Order: sequence, then structure tokens, then C-alpha cells
Amino acid sequence: MPKTKKEKIENTEIPEVDVYSLSGKKVEKFKLDPDVFNAKVNKPLLHEIIMMYRANARQGNAATKTKGLVRGGGKKPWRQKGTGRARSGSIRSPLWRHGGIIFGPVPRDFGYDMPKKTKRIALISSLSAKLKDDEILVIEKDPDMKQPKTSEIARLLSSLKAYKSRVLFLYANSNESVIKSCRNIENLTIKRCVDFNTYDVLSNSKILFSKDTHDAIVKRLKQ
Repeated sequence: MPKTKKEKIENTEIPEVDVYSLSGKKVEKFKLDPDVFNAKVNKPLLHEIIMMYRANARQGNAATKTKGLVRGGGKKPWRQKGTGRARSGSIRSPLWRHGGIIFGPVPRDFGYDMPKKTKRIALISSLSAKLKDDEILVIEKDPDMKQPKTSEIARLLSSLKAYKSRVLFLYANSNESVIKSCRNIENLTIKRCVDFNTYDVLSNSKILFSKDTHDAIVKRLKQ
């Protein structure tokens, strides 16, 4: 018999991850929201979303010159009849060397968009994929800095064995000193939990956030 909606909810596994202190020590276990971090991974949808973000990133400024744009060619090379040669009106004809290009690329916008619901499902799918690959790191709280100090962030990443990895650091509470401290660290990307997207998640090997940020991510994706 097919499962009822209530049975499906009861059978949903609640994922648990280790929580690390800012010094890199395990302090407790933390339950992630199953609707966001334990959803079905939709690989075809992830592919479509990534293609969309990559298309939106294209500059689209490739261009070639048609015969009307190539300099020169104003004078007819020879008279129309009587020479025995094929008639020609311009030395910048596409058939000639140094002539214009037929159907060449012109500046264009490659960007397109997808429905908000589709992008939300893809983002949930990407986070679930990261959890299944054991690539999510949770810290007990966000660093609290009064002034920028890159060494503290570098020390945190080293204690989590993620210093040389591509890391996406998500934060909920804005702290300008933390943001500035992350700028000089190679392969580290810092973004607000309301701004990151599927491409950000899949283009990094580790996702780092605090327990408070987890709640903010869940609130954003379950609205």
C-alpha cells in the first residue's frame, strides 16, 4: 500500500552533523533541517541551473565586421562589363581576402532566467548533495571581531582542515571586520545567507556556516 503523507513525514531522516568551536574542537551534535538538507538530489535540474548561471555570466561581446563595416571598398574595382572577369562591386566583399564576414557573431545578451520556485528547489537540492558528500561544516557561532584580522579566519579554516580547499562561508549577522578578514584568503568566498545561490554551493568543495546561519537559511528556503 502507498504511504500516507503522515507516514512519509515520520520516516524523514533528520541529519546530524558535528558542531565545531572557533578553535576547531567538536563540541556537540546539531540536527539540520531535513526539508533543506535531506531532500532528493535532482541532478538534471542542477545541470539546468548551472547552465543558466554560466550563461548569465557571459559577456556576449564577440563581434565581427560585415562588408559595410570594413574600411575601404568604396570604389568599384573594375567596370561591370568588358574585362572578362566576374563582376565585382567592392574589394571588401565577403568573397575577397580582407573582406567582411557573413553571419558573424554580434554583441548579444546570453542571459535568461528561471522561476523562483525552480531556483529554490535547485538550491535545496545542492545543499542536500553537499551533506551527502560530507562537505558541510557547522560552527557554534560566527566570529566576532572588532577589527579585521585575517590570521584568525585562517586559523579557523586550518583547524577545520579546510584552509586550502574552496570554501563558501555563509553568514547571517553582518560583521564588516569578518568580511574584510576573509578577503585576502585564497579560495575563500564569503556571502550572506540571503544572497548565495546554487552555483556558489556547487562551485565550492566546503560549505561553512554557524547554527544561527542555519536557521536563517532554513527560514529563507521555507518561506
